[in-house]
Amino acid sequence: MQQYTPAPKDDAAVVGRMKELASENRRYGYLRLHAMLRREGLAANRKRTDLLSTEEGLQVRTKKRRKLPRRDRVAPQVPERPMQRWSLDFVSDQLADCRRFRVLNIIDDHSRFCPGQIVDVSISGARVARFLDDLALLHGLPEEIVLDNGPEGTSRAMFDWSERTGVRLRFIEPGKPWQNGTAESLNGKFRDECLNEHWFTSLIQAREVIADWRRDFNEVRPH
Repeated sequence: MQQYTPAPKDDAAVVGRMKELASENRRYGYLRLHAMLRREGLAANRKRTDLLSTEEGLQVRTKKRRKLPRRDRVAPQVPERPMQRWSLDFVSDQLADCRRFRVLNIIDDHSRFCPGQIVDVSISGARVARFLDDLALLHGLPEEIVLDNGPEGTSRAMFDWSERTGVRLRFIEPGKPWQNGTAESLNGKFRDECLNEHWFTSLIQAREVIADWRRDFNEVRPH
C-alpha cells in the first residue's frame, strides 16, 4: 500500500515578516497583511495567511455593533475618475493635558488619496479656504467638494472661495452622515489606527504622527 505523507511547510519567513507588519500596523487585519505579504512575494494563498495569523494570535478584535432596523438610504453618485470629487470631514481628540484639538480630513472619493489634513486647536472656514488654495498648488482642485452643514463649510469664506475657484460645494442632508460615506470611512480608519493608538503630549507631536500616518495611508496601505 502507498500512503500520502504531507510535507511540512516552512513558514518561518512568512510568519516573521507578518509579525513585523502587524507590530508596525496594529489595526491591520489578515487581509491587509496578506496584501502586503503578496506585494513582497511572500504569500499567495489568502486562506493560508488567515491560518497563520490565527495561529500566531494576530487577529484584530473589533467591537460588535448594535443591530439597527433597516432604513432606506440615498445612493450617492459614484465618481468615475480622480479629482472629480473630494470629501471633507472633521475629527476631534485631546492631548495629554486635556486640551482638545481638531483634524480636518480630506479624501478623493475615487482614488482614496488623502491630499492633506489640518491639525489645530481651532479651524475656521477661512483657514480651510487657505489650506485648499495650498493644496491647489500641489495637486490641483476637484470639480466638487462634499461636506456637512457645519459652520466651517457654510461660512462666507468658503462660499467666496467656491465662487473664486469654480469648485462646487455639495452639502449633505442634516442628520444623514452616510451621504458623506467616504470621509466617514476615512475618519473611522484614522481614529482606529492613529488617534486611538497614540497619546499625544503636544500639538507638534500630534502633527508629526498624523503626517506619518497620512504618508503610510497614501503610499503603503493596500486600498
